[in-house]
Amino acid sequence: MTIEDAAELQLHQDHVLRLESRPSNVEGKGQISIRDLVRNSLRMRPDRIVIGEVRDGAALDMLQAMNTGHDGSLSTVHANTARDALARLETMVLMAGVELPVRAIREQVSSAIDLIVQQTRLKDGSRKIVQVTEVVGMEGDVVTLQDLFVLDMSRGYDAHGKSLARLVSCGLRPKLHERLEDLGIHLPPSMFALEAA
Repeated sequence: MTIEDAAELQLHQDHVLRLESRPSNVEGKGQISIRDLVRNSLRMRPDRIVIGEVRDGAALDMLQAMNTGHDGSLSTVHANTARDALARLETMVLMAGVELPVRAIREQVSSAIDLIVQQTRLKDGSRKIVQVTEVVGMEGDVVTLQDLFVLDMSRGYDAHGKSLARLVSCGLRPKLHERLEDLGIHLPPSMFALEAA
């Protein structure tokens, strides 16, 4: 199931249901928010929920959906780093108007989210994944993260100004590797090996 402000995702698979939010009319009635759609989508028992972008209190509903068996769900959040994305999620959950302690929000985030994939636009105008970070869990009141892959910018740019950067492993095997194996997704151990200098 996809939930968006405007239908942009093009998923060419069977069994995809698309939901779009709707602004209120001139009389101020009839608005259907992303948050309304997320809550109502849970009644349809989808296997996965893909939210185009979370910008408000819908973050709370998204986290609750991910924590109630909708594994494989994903969304986008605008932030500068993986750590900033978590801080933005906390802020958006607080926008839901529910009085939750920060620790409870962080526990929801750490149990709901497995990976944060950071994308950015480089000087040459191309968009590249710059970081793949795993949410490991909680240490005290802090959500712990570990980078699995980072963009190596040391190769610079070619003669035409195109980036030669590439994603390289940080040498850490993800905690979720066993869960992927149980689902039949086999990732070779060499994928996570450090490259020789």
